[in-house]
Amino acid sequence: MVEPILFGAAYSVYVRAARLALVEKGVPYRLVEIDIFAEGGPPQGYLERHPFGKIPAFEHAGFRLYETGAITRYVEEAFEGPPLMPADVRARARVNQIISLLDNYAYRAFIWELYTERVSAPREGKAADEAKIAAALPRVETCLGALEALADADGPWLAGPAVSLADLHAAPMFVYFIMAPEAEALLPRQPRLDRWWRAMRERPSMAATRSPLE
Repeated sequence: MVEPILFGAAYSVYVRAARLALVEKGVPYRLVEIDIFAEGGPPQGYLERHPFGKIPAFEHAGFRLYETGAITRYVEEAFEGPPLMPADVRARARVNQIISLLDNYAYRAFIWELYTERVSAPREGKAADEAKIAAALPRVETCLGALEALADADGPWLAGPAVSLADLHAAPMFVYFIMAPEAEALLPRQPRLDRWWRAMRERPSMAATRSPLE
């Protein structure tokens, strides 16, 4: 089998989602570290892989992709291994809905508005912007409530009894979200999500893709 190559940084939420898909499918892969925030921008030639200069990008046997959702769905369909999408059409729709929610609403609220201010800024010797955090918390709570409502009632995973791309998309965001002290009060209010996270964080794939920021 031709080994796929993933281009990106190990700390990236979206790179980790793609790595999780590869690990859960049992696919050996190579991670090529790309620093898009380096002085002068991404390495020369990287824009040929991703014209918007973001991560991850992906290549398998000469076939190139960018955008995490496209990459993880390709991994699901191109390789043997445990299925990461449910067989039922409605369950698949729910997976796609959760992924869309995470991309469009939760990522900004969890990462850029809460984690960056509460955790990342102090690490860099900067003061947290308390006004920005206060403004973000209602959006964080809305996202948590929406995910709680969509999560399968019986679980243990977001879309039912088997791990899916929804779980792998969500987990890297939750890794950073729970680093904020506010998460200690917010997450237990959502029992399905709290149960899910306790199970998800123990999966071997999470250890295999550990972020350097953890």
